[in-house]
Amino acid sequence: MDLRFPSVGITAVGAGLPARVLTSQQLQDEVVAGSGLRLPDRMFEKATGIVTRRFAADDEYASTLALAAARNALDRAGHHPLDIDLLVYASATRDVCEPATAHLVQAELGSRAHAFDVSNACNSFLNGIDVARAMILAGRARRALVVTGETPSRAMRRDPSGLADFRDGFAGYTFGDAGAAVVVEPVERGGILDVETETASEHWAVGGIPGGGSRHPRGDEYSYFRGGGKELRGVFEKIGGDILTRVAARTGLGWDAYARVLVHQVTVPYLERFVELTGVPAEKLVLTVPELGNVASATLGVQLDRIHGGLASGDKVLMVGLGGGVSLMTMVWEVP
Repeated sequence: MDLRFPSVGITAVGAGLPARVLTSQQLQDEVVAGSGLRLPDRMFEKATGIVTRRFAADDEYASTLALAAARNALDRAGHHPLDIDLLVYASATRDVCEPATAHLVQAELGSRAHAFDVSNACNSFLNGIDVARAMILAGRARRALVVTGETPSRAMRRDPSGLADFRDGFAGYTFGDAGAAVVVEPVERGGILDVETETASEHWAVGGIPGGGSRHPRGDEYSYFRGGGKELRGVFEKIGGDILTRVAARTGLGWDAYARVLVHQVTVPYLERFVELTGVPAEKLVLTVPELGNVASATLGVQLDRIHGGLASGDKVLMVGLGGGVSLMTMVWEVP
């Protein structure tokens, strides 16, 4: 690493959204048709605040969305794929169990970087950025591309067998699909100023997709998202305040110091509760969940893509990630 550049930061951002738009009512109609359940009109929208979401087409995969975002980010940075020497695919969704989806992205992108996957539910993308930063600071990489592609819509159960099955998988009906990417490299000023984490792994079973691993290697029943949204929210509320207090104490930065605050978004009520508990000014948030739903680890990347062009050098952004497992993660980034 060039010692003239002691900091590492995000220098370009990209997003990739599938073209197909589905309203919450259309999704609800599909579930009703598949299950025979009778549900109140606009129940999905009223319960979650999600109006629409994007779904990948049959021939679009997690790597497809990641690739589109990667190309956007590289174009904006003015870099060729061969200019990167580290490619981190950081997502809760994979194309295949083996090999790493990073290789599928790289094969299409045309890069020759050291490539591997990082996975930690909805915190995957933030974890990937942190890993890339650490490798650059350690002198193991010069310029990294961190990408995510999320297609959690394929973990939705469209034909629940009954009301109990429907309730068990209801949190999955918040999902939408998206991709995001960032270029991470040394910067002269600013960059990633602070990273903090909080983990409560004893709650790992609260929600997730149990299939595909050694416990449940086969069987469609294990391929759907299961979990309690209320239980997850309870855990986040219990441990979430401490992490933000630590960040503020260590950095000396209050809400006024941030140009924007990016938060993982599951539902509108969930986000409203976050605002209530933390006191973050609502105008600093970037609201995406009503339009896109819960796009898992792509959430913060999509939000960053939407505001990146309007940020000025020296602006600070706080990113707050929440992920099943359960983990919380924050990152303070200053625009170079």
